[in-house]
Amino acid sequence: MSDATEANGTVGAAEAAGSGQPGADADGRHVRVVLVDDHRMFRTGVQAEIGQTAETGVEVVGEAADVDQAVAVITATRPEVVLLDVHLPGGGGVEVLRRCAALTADAERPVRFLALSVSDAAEDVIGVIRGGARGYVTKTITGTDLIDSIFRVQEGDAVFSPRLAGFVLDAFASTDAPPVDEDLDRLTQREREVLRLIARGYAYKEIAKQLFISVKTVESHVSAVLRKLQLSNRHELTRWATARRLV
Repeated sequence: MSDATEANGTVGAAEAAGSGQPGADADGRHVRVVLVDDHRMFRTGVQAEIGQTAETGVEVVGEAADVDQAVAVITATRPEVVLLDVHLPGGGGVEVLRRCAALTADAERPVRFLALSVSDAAEDVIGVIRGGARGYVTKTITGTDLIDSIFRVQEGDAVFSPRLAGFVLDAFASTDAPPVDEDLDRLTQREREVLRLIARGYAYKEIAKQLFISVKTVESHVSAVLRKLQLSNRHELTRWATARRLV
């Protein structure tokens, strides 16, 4: 079954279930959540960890694997919280936030976003927070802590993994906005991720395994990065990334 079919099917099931009384945890809490991540096995694992509504109070009402699916599912289900991966086909988590800005700003029924990503890069954290997310946690988080973070975001709190909070404080406490890097802005989120791994010395096969993509796809991303940055080889790319503290 394709991810698109899964996403649409989950919406249908959520709408059908909407006529009944929602579950709640022992404290009477309940939150409706949409999972957005391009790895189906990860979504399945998160749902198994947090989606036992009677125990956790978390009701997973939809899933999506790319930007277009995410916008469609979020619009259809209007969850209280969206768990959003940063790197997605179709433009990344920032694009989802941009296209759902009206839902985020809704004073009566706001849809709040909590980034859940493998990336702990400062530019990723700052990018989605500027885009409107209420928090950012990494995929090393425990199920219990993730559930707590979801409820805190539902209540309007800002939630960050401890190390990532420093990035946000540094970025927003400064009176001087960080300069725009036009070269870096030319790269997609996935290209930036490949760039960082290349600069850290990873081989193509290692990058492919870590990002769950093919070696050929890695090669294509590296070629695109070199072309966009007008660099000639891996050595120049590593030096470029190091100079910008992306490694």
